[in-house]
Amino acid sequence: MATKPPKGDPVQDAPQVTEPKHAAAGLPAIGHTLRIAQQQMGVKRTALTLLRVNQKDGFDCPGCAWPEPDHRHKAEFCENGAKAVAEEATLRRVTPEFFAAHSVADLATRSGYWLGQQGRLTHPMHLPEGADHYEPVSWELAFDIIAEEIAALGSPDEAVFYTSGRTSNEAAFLYQLFARELGTNNLPDCSNMCHESSGSALSETIGIGKGSVLLEDLYKADLIIVAGQNPGTNHPRMLSALEKAKANGARIISVNPLPEAGLERFNNPQTPKGMLKGAALTDLFLQIRIGGDQALFRLLNKLILETEGAVDEEFVREHTHGYEEFTEAARTADWAQTLAATGLTRAEIEKMLGIVLASRRTIVCWAMGLTQHKHAVPTIREVVNFLLLRGNIGRPGAGVCPVRGHSNVQGDRTMGIFERPAPAFLDALEKEFGFAPPREHGFDVVRAIRALRDGEAKVFFAMGGNFVSASPDTEVTEAAMRRARLTVHVSTKLNRSHVVTGARALILPTLGRTERDLQGGGEQFVTVEDSMGMVHASRGRLTPASTRLLSEPAIVCRLARRALGPDSKVPWEEFEKDYATIRDRIARVIPGFEDFNARVARPGGFALPHAPRDERRFPTATGKANFTAAPVEYPELPEGRLLLQTLRSHDQYNTTIYGLDDRYRGITNGRRVVLVHPEDARALGVADGAYVDLVSEWKDGVERRAPGFRVVHYPTARGCAAAYYPETNVLVPLDATADTSNTPASKSVVVRLEKPMEKAGAETTAKATEKAMAETVEQGGEATGTMPRHHRENRPEARLEQSATD
Repeated sequence: MATKPPKGDPVQDAPQVTEPKHAAAGLPAIGHTLRIAQQQMGVKRTALTLLRVNQKDGFDCPGCAWPEPDHRHKAEFCENGAKAVAEEATLRRVTPEFFAAHSVADLATRSGYWLGQQGRLTHPMHLPEGADHYEPVSWELAFDIIAEEIAALGSPDEAVFYTSGRTSNEAAFLYQLFARELGTNNLPDCSNMCHESSGSALSETIGIGKGSVLLEDLYKADLIIVAGQNPGTNHPRMLSALEKAKANGARIISVNPLPEAGLERFNNPQTPKGMLKGAALTDLFLQIRIGGDQALFRLLNKLILETEGAVDEEFVREHTHGYEEFTEAARTADWAQTLAATGLTRAEIEKMLGIVLASRRTIVCWAMGLTQHKHAVPTIREVVNFLLLRGNIGRPGAGVCPVRGHSNVQGDRTMGIFERPAPAFLDALEKEFGFAPPREHGFDVVRAIRALRDGEAKVFFAMGGNFVSASPDTEVTEAAMRRARLTVHVSTKLNRSHVVTGARALILPTLGRTERDLQGGGEQFVTVEDSMGMVHASRGRLTPASTRLLSEPAIVCRLARRALGPDSKVPWEEFEKDYATIRDRIARVIPGFEDFNARVARPGGFALPHAPRDERRFPTATGKANFTAAPVEYPELPEGRLLLQTLRSHDQYNTTIYGLDDRYRGITNGRRVVLVHPEDARALGVADGAYVDLVSEWKDGVERRAPGFRVVHYPTARGCAAAYYPETNVLVPLDATADTSNTPASKSVVVRLEKPMEKAGAETTAKATEKAMAETVEQGGEATGTMPRHHRENRPEARLEQSATD
């Protein structure tokens, strides 16, 4: 049966450390999946729910955006997808009584893990100005409050409308439609913090800001390069595609600062052979230094140019622009500079070159390890150069593959969630709905935080997500949010953003993907777009967690009717009753969605058109695929410092923390760890198991400190370190962003390790830790260690309620 949520907040800074694993999935993944699902849902609900995940007549997993194959397994989900489903379909509930028992100040001391474990929100909740507790509120009054605050603004541009990647196509289209009829393009989204760099680079070079491959292309590839990505944790179902590609003869090169179990070996839990033996995936692992990828691909491009017959001259001549300028820059690539930037050996790069030259069909996959650097956009442009040289775009089994992190983040952008909309999109909106949308660009995430900080924005509305925890420079972000007049969050579960509020705050509970959506026009479904441009339906089947929940489309429609009034030119009431009418309008506004309702009714949905992939046509300013020639950049590392990348544990999805373990990296019972190469640690005089503060350094001279991290000697690239976010987001300066895309540079943060500032914290010793680990408390069926109170109380993210342990 399902278990109750934890009462006390488990300690997250007394981890146990063992050797990292060298294979992913298998029996441990099955066991962990079933245990978590049973704790949240119970046995019967687990079986009924998980068998519908990612099925053609089921619901789309609310986790990652990896596509489903045409022929689907009965268990078409991964461990982390099952965790995401279990947390949404949980039997635990957060009721008005919960909020009466916990003040906002109390909730603000709790960890993100504890907040998320409490269960599903059941009622709209309001925090009046000056109040200590959230109070239940009717939907009508909630919309009145929002409309009142919007009406009091000096300009619609004083409102910010944020979107999470979980939002459906229908809800996203309505949301941007409401914001633009209101009069603003302030539509930041989670893409601003992750793959904005990919979209910026690809739009310029190939004319469309999306990947150019379908799932079948991976099966046809000769070579797949996985750079700056950890699919074993972040996109586990990708491992099945890599396994099939390997079986078909593909070779795989992994380029990453950390060795990752999922790219070493995959024990496929869906097949007997996979369970018993597994499959080795990576043929060549290049342990690159953080931020060295542009230098690597630039040198590879030089070596390709110097190899007779290696360039696809016909493709270059007929389909590309800027080749001469590019070749001039590429020929200046320097071995010494590249080896310094990458930390690789000449032999490793030459071995990679040999594999590249032997491949006729090459795919490059990447994720945040490439997108979250100052020079992220030129890095991805250099990857495009690499593929263009050998004609590897618009060919089966070849192309660019940015792997999106959230289930409909790509679809939301397609629907118009973008602060810099294309004129053609705005023209289509105006023609369809009869109002003139604003043309001035709005705020992205970083600019929205600045606007809130500076008093230029006063209302913040979030359609899903956990904005406060996901954003950089935590202290600046939280202070900015507290300056708002009103903060509103459409959510399924409690998170940190609900306790960092404006003068007034609302929590609006919404249906999840797993739940049945009944409206005036009958049972509804929504649609999503995966990472490869496939659009398909998602149909929930569970009874909603509360009778007081509204769907996201219904929330937008009711808010729009209240805030815009009777003069609105949009039929909001009609849209709320029947989502098919929304899709009819999408079909008339957005290219590629013609006959939307009929096409999405087909099992598996349909692929959106992609000119470079489908017809080798490149809708760029030049009409061709563009080579580029940016100077090579890589992070400079002062002596005695480390270059930190923020990353996920295996027990989290984005900012949602499912548990306190990182099984593949050998970390259990804690998250406040920093992974440091043993030689670097020795040079810095830091022992394995020591506790340190992480202090970031940036040109503004501001000290940003994340206290109380246990040092773990780990086989990272030399000079590099890694630690989990959101705990380390406090170290990322708000203004440290990627050129062009403005994405936070969370993967290249210069840090120093210091002894804990507070004397009490510095007294933590191996003896105290051993004693702490012996003291366990039962938390929802899992034992979690405790530590002396002095070390607990000083932590910003993982606080333990005193009354639970004293």
